[in-house]
Amino acid sequence: MLVGFPLVFPTAMETPTLIALLHGPDQPGLVARVSGWIFARGGNILHADQHRDREAGIFFQRIEWVPTGSAGVAEREAGDFLAFAASLGMQAKVILSSRRARIAVFVSKADHCFHDLILRWKAGDFSGDIVAIAGNHTDLAEAARGYGVPFHHIPVTADTKPQAEARQLALLNDLGADLVVLARYMQVLSADLLEKIGRPVINIHHSFLPAFAGGKPYHQAHARGVKLIGATAHYATRDLDEGPIIHQDVAQVTHRHGVEDLVRKGRDLEKTVLAQAVRWHLEGRVLVYGNKTVVFD
Repeated sequence: MLVGFPLVFPTAMETPTLIALLHGPDQPGLVARVSGWIFARGGNILHADQHRDREAGIFFQRIEWVPTGSAGVAEREAGDFLAFAASLGMQAKVILSSRRARIAVFVSKADHCFHDLILRWKAGDFSGDIVAIAGNHTDLAEAARGYGVPFHHIPVTADTKPQAEARQLALLNDLGADLVVLARYMQVLSADLLEKIGRPVINIHHSFLPAFAGGKPYHQAHARGVKLIGATAHYATRDLDEGPIIHQDVAQVTHRHGVEDLVRKGRDLEKTVLAQAVRWHLEGRVLVYGNKTVVFD
């Protein structure tokens, strides 16, 4: 499908590019046919990468190119490419670099991922814009306003969860959000909400999944005497902490580290892992198939 990011016109120095992610049954000549299609239309390929799942016989490709021609060509060529990919039996999506994603960030009380994401965004690290912060507590409201980002307080209790999720869904629709980032948002999104959201949701879990899923993973890790702790960024699905993994990292620990030490080390991991996952997603480097991902360099 064509990703519907809101159109932002590039500056005179920028040339809009197209990024295509495609996958499907492997067959001879796919790389040549895709590059030939772009060449025949006068496009200039900037990057191309592919992968083959030998066990499943599936071909994956990410290709980025500069289309040629007058204004509006990129949009038309995106649609033409989708039709071309379908003729090859491939599933595809196309991202236009001239369209910046709108990002909604969900938070609770922990602030390390929240600050890190906003500062990276303000530094120009993301090809998208944080348009709102939504929190089930008000602890980060003042900080969000200090950054110039609207804060929306949507409290959640066991009794009010359906009403709260209805408000969250309405907010995302009103914002026209393309991506939801759970920046240590300490509430489980229901399967019903995730289905209705209909857009990617990236979560950061403070554990090297699938180890120590669920609550208090650092306490679980300390109790097991592990020598590595980790953090995992993944797409949220109806199965808690089991969605397709985008990025992970680890840090070494020893018997001398207490739970507080693990939490402190873990915060650093959570920030960098989440930021990298968001960046890769926005750059069209993550291709999901089944419950796995292919992340292109």
